[in-house]
Amino acid sequence: MRLNVRPIYSETTHEGAPAFPHMTAEQRLRRSVMSCLLWESEFYEDGQSIADRIAKAAGEVPLDVLARAAIEARSQFNLRHAPLLLLALLAKCGTGSHVVSDTIAEVIQRADEPGEFLSIYWKMNPPPAGKRKAPLSAQVKKGLARALAKFDAYQLAKYDRDAAVKLRDVLFMVHAKPRDDENAALYRGVADRSLESPDTWEVALSAGADKKETFERLIRDGKLGYLALLRNLRNMAQAGCDPALVRDAIVARKGGAHRVLPFRYVAAARAAPQFEPALDQALSEAISELPPLPGTTVVMVDVSGSMGDKLSAKSDLTRRDAAAALASIIHGDLRVFSFSDKIIEVPPRRGMAGVDAIAKSQSHSGTYLGAALKVVNEQVPHDRLIVITDEQSHDRVPDPVAKRAYMINVASARNGVGYGRWLHLDGFSERVLGFIHEHERAGTR
Repeated sequence: MRLNVRPIYSETTHEGAPAFPHMTAEQRLRRSVMSCLLWESEFYEDGQSIADRIAKAAGEVPLDVLARAAIEARSQFNLRHAPLLLLALLAKCGTGSHVVSDTIAEVIQRADEPGEFLSIYWKMNPPPAGKRKAPLSAQVKKGLARALAKFDAYQLAKYDRDAAVKLRDVLFMVHAKPRDDENAALYRGVADRSLESPDTWEVALSAGADKKETFERLIRDGKLGYLALLRNLRNMAQAGCDPALVRDAIVARKGGAHRVLPFRYVAAARAAPQFEPALDQALSEAISELPPLPGTTVVMVDVSGSMGDKLSAKSDLTRRDAAAALASIIHGDLRVFSFSDKIIEVPPRRGMAGVDAIAKSQSHSGTYLGAALKVVNEQVPHDRLIVITDEQSHDRVPDPVAKRAYMINVASARNGVGYGRWLHLDGFSERVLGFIHEHERAGTR
């Protein structure tokens, strides 16, 4: 039997191209997490199978790697539920370690997240025989107690909802100790649910307040979060809110704008087209602090059929939108191409115009990334290549010719192609573009 033969790998993408067979456990974890809207099905895989794969990968990495992934997913990639799943898995793997409490305290950043975390924790950790729910470890309790201590009266009252796990339930389960008399009074308010109702648009409108007056007042008082602003633009337009006031708030980007993912601007513009110019400016300014990339950059955006799948069951946005939004905020001398069955050059427009140009560039069918890359490698001079895709190609993907080549994966599919000579990134946050700048700056030192 001959041994000196080229190995044949059985790993493939969902569309049949050879996939990279040597992913580490950490790469498998990041691939499944950093673009994951938890338990939401994607084009090729259902949400439960993705969550199961995350759980399997979490058990294969060191505790500190799992902890860092949870922190990064929440703090840099601005995901909410996938990091909570990682916390539940960390609690299971790291019993007795302070890493568990430290990570819980850092990852939980909103007052509704302790309850969400416990719901996921109990889903992922079956109770012992005869018990209704799995008990909380000492480290989980410590982490949740530290997380609760971060919130003020407004934050706690805002998220004191009639959910399956209420804030008072969390408070009682973790035996949170107040740090002073003021904090003790706050916890009593949580315990008996007597905190003063917060001044939010939900509370005001449910009490019968005028919609126009409510939104305008909250904007002027700086009490409307940026994501709430974007999600309510259609309501504001229908209520007759002052357009100039709304436009100024969009451009000002206050109230948590740093946590808003680029595709949220696209969703807002489609819901309220009259505010698109302000949204366009805000989207472009989201990473305005980053300098232009030097040299010529080719950006390739996957517009195939699988990229047309919705990001979530309640969203009208697709992974194609997420990919196009990322492409539209890249600085520098660009040539932009879309690819599906064929490759087409797209005007290198920025902001909403760039998103529209990519989305309307061609019909959405198969994914022939290999053929598209062959064209770019052979016919398009460039110093840098950025591909934004779900990596599910029909054909074999060649190595890039550019020394600086980045594969940005915006899905959670099990196998992918963008490894080897590629620098592989996962996620649809503008953070992936920040990483490219940091990587190249570090390489020039």
